[in-house]
Amino acid sequence: MTVPIWMLLGFAAWTVLLLMATVGVYRWSRIVTRRVEIRNFRADQVEGDDWYQRAMRAHANCVENLPVFGAIVFALYVGNVTGGLVNVLAIAILIARMLQSLVHVCFVQTNTMASIRFAFFAVQIIGFLWLIGIILTK
Repeated sequence: MTVPIWMLLGFAAWTVLLLMATVGVYRWSRIVTRRVEIRNFRADQVEGDDWYQRAMRAHANCVENLPVFGAIVFALYVGNVTGGLVNVLAIAILIARMLQSLVHVCFVQTNTMASIRFAFFAVQIIGFLWLIGIILTK
């Protein structure tokens, strides 16, 4: 497998791990200890501790960006576009995604933390656009 495909797999794994380690633990700990019934977690209602709400949003961010990265990696694969820069960009995208998620979940979102989180998001967007540019000029 190519480095971008490994990074895409890592992105998917991170998305699942983030869900299980945050939202899953939060919900199941409350269900198992009978503090909440399983039916009480509604998708159309914001609830829970602040960190839990941030975790839900961080997971949603991963889900929103996973298909974008997937489409780019697919185009790289189909177009047989490879190289050191492609690999570095794919790795940077995954690392920036993981750091963005961790900043989102682990820290209260002050202006400083939101700016750091945005910087990691910007790295991903720049990486996406750069890879698209490489594909288009191949």
